[in-house]
Amino acid sequence: MNKASLIVDKEFVIGAVDPRLYGSFIEHVGRAVYGGIYEPGHPEADEQGFRQDVTALVRELRVPVVRYPGGNFVSGYEWEDGVGPAASRKRRLDLAWAAVETNEFGTNEFAAWARKVGAEVMMAVNLGTRGPADARNLIEYCNHPGGTYWSDLRRSHGYEAPHEIKTWCLGNEMDGPWQIGGKTADEYGRTALETAKLMKWVDPSIELVVCGSSMRDMPTFGQWEDTVLGHAYDEVDYLSLHAYYGNRKDDTASFVAKTLEMDDYIHSVIAVCDYAKAKKRSKKTMMLSFDEWNVWYHSADADRQLERWTIAPPRIEDVYTLEDAIVVGCMIISLLKRADRIRMACIAQLVNVIAPIMTANGGDAWRQTIFYPYMHASLYGRGVSLKPIIRSPKYDSAAYTDVPYLESAVVYEEESGQLTIFAVNRDLKEALEVEADLRQFAGYRIAGHLVLDDPDPKARNTAARPLRVAPHAGGDSELRDGRLRTILPKLSWNVIRLTKIQFH
Repeated sequence: MNKASLIVDKEFVIGAVDPRLYGSFIEHVGRAVYGGIYEPGHPEADEQGFRQDVTALVRELRVPVVRYPGGNFVSGYEWEDGVGPAASRKRRLDLAWAAVETNEFGTNEFAAWARKVGAEVMMAVNLGTRGPADARNLIEYCNHPGGTYWSDLRRSHGYEAPHEIKTWCLGNEMDGPWQIGGKTADEYGRTALETAKLMKWVDPSIELVVCGSSMRDMPTFGQWEDTVLGHAYDEVDYLSLHAYYGNRKDDTASFVAKTLEMDDYIHSVIAVCDYAKAKKRSKKTMMLSFDEWNVWYHSADADRQLERWTIAPPRIEDVYTLEDAIVVGCMIISLLKRADRIRMACIAQLVNVIAPIMTANGGDAWRQTIFYPYMHASLYGRGVSLKPIIRSPKYDSAAYTDVPYLESAVVYEEESGQLTIFAVNRDLKEALEVEADLRQFAGYRIAGHLVLDDPDPKARNTAARPLRVAPHAGGDSELRDGRLRTILPKLSWNVIRLTKIQFH
């Protein structure tokens, strides 16, 4: 058995974990909305058509913020189509996903749903086919109390109180040639600046996310961020990052190492942001919003077979495996490693579309394998992110060299006395013995050791077997004299929780 070690010290602080690090995303694509969070006529539907079984699972995840309505969809979206009397709403061709959008569900319905699940709204504005004036109208509709045309229109639609949406995305992936109304960096930077000015004039309390590159592999990566921030730095609060990973070559050893790329990506974007800060001679440090991240590749072939111009087709419905859950766990660890700069993140998406939650139309809802690391992080990963000093044996794969078997993040919540170690063993064949020096945390005991593993890396949860892969509390850990000894099973996600002993 390989052996690894880590040292955890209260003084090795990375930064406070913003609860919004555990956000998610609902886009008008596939069955994310229709048949996902909203399905009137379903046995579990409430009076507003929201699926209560889905609502319960979302609340189980304790999702703090949800990005809406896109995604690629937003760059052709006319938000006015989705408000007002349902009978008068227009059906539109959604060019982003070659589907028909009924607009039965829109801004007000989403804000009402978010309140029911206990989440804030992160709203995106259309900077593809539209611009600053339309964004100004939308924020007035959503956030202004009343006495103006757009705010009074909201009130006439049955929403007397403003939605008070505090976080707004200035478009989506505007560097992408696939994007409706895609732009050069200069075109987008100028548009984002002017949009930001108008929106903050309407509501100075909001925070704004400007689009970074759609992915690290974009030919303009780095240059795009520098140019856009050159225009909009003073008016925006966050720069976005997006990343998806897959295992198309069926090389699991390389797949579970892909977050080494994610770490480099984050560091590169931070470097560009700090360069822009230096050029501006600004006192403001640009924070990051990693508002799309996940595993995505299973559904590619099935999506090519879908008929165009249908309503809510089953698009991008990846059915996730254990190894996918391990990668999702590693991605969460990557986010926690830079909690000092990444304040928001959204797993994309929440229901049915590359999602932790799956549903059957008219039927049940169930948890995918990736549900569990996401849930564990959201529940137990709140507090301060600490930097563990890790020593781990390494391996080489077809795509990477010097990959550590042990990947780990540590979160400490001083008020409650909770210490949580998130740990992944990437080894496909053997368990990993880890010794952790926790002598800074005298008077602690182990509260639990959750493990997500399975003999089959390709094991998955389905409607027929919804609990095929699920965490168990049988982890092997012991704590003596400030030293934790734990065994991480092969290819496993582990959550080791420690709590301060209460003396009465």
